[in-house]
Amino acid sequence: MRNIRGIDLELLVTLEALLTECNVTRVARRLHLSQPTVSVRLGKLRRLFDDPLLVSGPRGMQPTRRGLGLLPHLQDALGGVQRMLNTQTPFDPATAVFTWRVAASDNAQYAVLAPTMRRLRRFAPGICVAVHALVPNAVAGLTERGDIDAVLMSADMVPESLRSTKLYTEHYCMLARKGHPRLQGPLTLAAFCQLEHIVVSPEGGGFKGPTDILLEARGRKRRVVLSVPHFLLVPDLVRQSDMVALLPSRLLRGHLQGLQIWEAPVQPPRFDMMMAWHERVHADPAQAWLREQVVNAVSTPR
Repeated sequence: MRNIRGIDLELLVTLEALLTECNVTRVARRLHLSQPTVSVRLGKLRRLFDDPLLVSGPRGMQPTRRGLGLLPHLQDALGGVQRMLNTQTPFDPATAVFTWRVAASDNAQYAVLAPTMRRLRRFAPGICVAVHALVPNAVAGLTERGDIDAVLMSADMVPESLRSTKLYTEHYCMLARKGHPRLQGPLTLAAFCQLEHIVVSPEGGGFKGPTDILLEARGRKRRVVLSVPHFLLVPDLVRQSDMVALLPSRLLRGHLQGLQIWEAPVQPPRFDMMMAWHERVHADPAQAWLREQVVNAVSTPR
């Protein structure tokens, strides 16, 4: 049995990063080291484990079988060290200084992070928040590697590997400009379909959403004339045209000048907005406190 005395913890941190990133440049950037330093550490790790650990392949570096076998043990061990350090150091939000990394769509950024920031500036002025664009397919890997601390996303997109909590249930409202010439009375389904609609396609370029699926089931089709990648673009576009849009209700707070909400004859399903995080940060006192602030911020009336 190998004696752990004399093993540098930084080497194990580097190995975990190498096995997840499989790229020396990205590991150097992630650990704030030079590339030569990372390469030297990889050499030491290879001698320590008597294995190449990572080898060159057609798509860059690939972990060896031994390397893949080490990864879950490394993550458990390093997570345990982190939890040990956290329990030894009481968390004080008033004096804490670090960056909290959150991935969210622009809808969640406005509805969740805006009220949360007001609480953080008051109670934890030393904590900064770095907001990342939401890439649903990358969420599991980003949280597992520690690149993202929390994710704001709808319930249907949360990976099974993450812990999560429900923040609120959202519904859609139809938005139009005041004085819209075709909205002077009750809106029939036929009239709704003839309006010029804007849809939000986060991936870009899509002209179909939940509303269109509901309409197809009724043998109907609406006129979608504009597809945009961000929710926050839409109120201004509607304000300056005769286009209409179905948007999450919380997004409309503070954006209704010159606009009006209409009852649409077709209503997309409601959805639950969730906050998700990886097991590795679940017990972290600072992370737990931040998640609590988010929950409190969205449950407090503005």
